[in-house]
Amino acid sequence: MRIIVCGASGRMGKEVVSAVLGGYAGASLAAATDVVLPIAPCPCYTELGSVKEEADVIIDFSHHSATNSLIEYALERKIPLVIATTGQTEEEKAAIKAASEKIPVFYSGNMSIGIALLVSLVKQAVKVFPDADVEIIEVHHNQKVDVPSGTALMLAEGVRAARETSSEFCIGRHENGKRKPGEIGIHSLRQGKVIGEHEVRIDTGTQTLTLGHKSHSRALFAEGALTAAVFLLDKQKGLFSVNDMLS
Repeated sequence: MRIIVCGASGRMGKEVVSAVLGGYAGASLAAATDVVLPIAPCPCYTELGSVKEEADVIIDFSHHSATNSLIEYALERKIPLVIATTGQTEEEKAAIKAASEKIPVFYSGNMSIGIALLVSLVKQAVKVFPDADVEIIEVHHNQKVDVPSGTALMLAEGVRAARETSSEFCIGRHENGKRKPGEIGIHSLRQGKVIGEHEVRIDTGTQTLTLGHKSHSRALFAEGALTAAVFLLDKQKGLFSVNDMLS
């Protein structure tokens, strides 16, 4: 499996390169790209459009603003695409969905199988307690840009799906602090070098169920992205997420 790694000079891009060089999934580097020229034992470029090497899949850990150019390149070359960035606009999400009608695209707010399992458990719990208050707390390092995290939004969407209603999301607090019926609270903390922590509190008024997940190493997400790349190899087209790998 020959991989083009986009965002190869960033924290996660470096993790993917390291995992590939370590022999993960028998993968090899076709090329690496970043606005800061990557340092890797393969052809390196500052722009994806300059890459001429043959590849079996693209793994993107750059920035959501690169979504459109990334999709354009993948469609032109007909290469499966793993999008591991978060923070996409509605327009960019629409472009991802449109691209998946022609090529296989893996897009997920979190590349961890553990997070996929957490979302599944949260859905099960909310179905049992559909009227419970639900609060989501996410903690990340103090340099993370998007708020709330893509994972927190995945969890909130899971709660909404389990309730089969159009529950509103509340980012932070209202001015008066009161919750509307069925509202899903999302709280974002940014501190130190925390890789990622997510907690979901489900409170019925008489009991509280707390479900959570902690990431101990960024290698977790690199391995997840590579597993996603392998998952796409036999697909013709479609939009997939970590939940598809779990099932």
